[in-house]
Amino acid sequence: MTTDINASNLDPRDLRWMRYALDLARRAEAEGEVPVGAVLVDREDRLIGEGWNRPIGSHDPSGHAEILAMRDAARRVENYRLTDTTLYVTLEPCVMCAGAMIHARIHRLVYGAPDAKTGAAGSVFSIVQAAEHNHAIEITGGILADECGTLLRQFFHQRRKK
Repeated sequence: MTTDINASNLDPRDLRWMRYALDLARRAEAEGEVPVGAVLVDREDRLIGEGWNRPIGSHDPSGHAEILAMRDAARRVENYRLTDTTLYVTLEPCVMCAGAMIHARIHRLVYGAPDAKTGAAGSVFSIVQAAEHNHAIEITGGILADECGTLLRQFFHQRRKK
């Protein structure tokens, strides 16, 4: 189930980590990438992985922020299973990222802006909670959605002007 939360009801941890993910999204933008950032934290609320979009710079179609954050975390904890973790990402994950999250056994997804074209956490597809999987991910959507969405809209507006 997706829960859209307004700022007055935010868990301070969700707000803090989403702001961090937004900083990473700005880093992606500075590198000429679509501004999406992701942070993975463990059950003790410690950072274990981070990533920002890098498919262009890395020449890797799987170089999405979520994938890079999960890879970073898996290396740090020396395990491909990332149980009891929360992934914060500025944009609702795509099907590829949602599938990787299921395989990694991410416990919770917190995202900023919904993706009306390719979102796989309920906007277009419901991959992360599909009953056919042996793992479902708890979802909270809409954390700092306006700020996350504005960053993306401004990026694409500037790109179209070129």
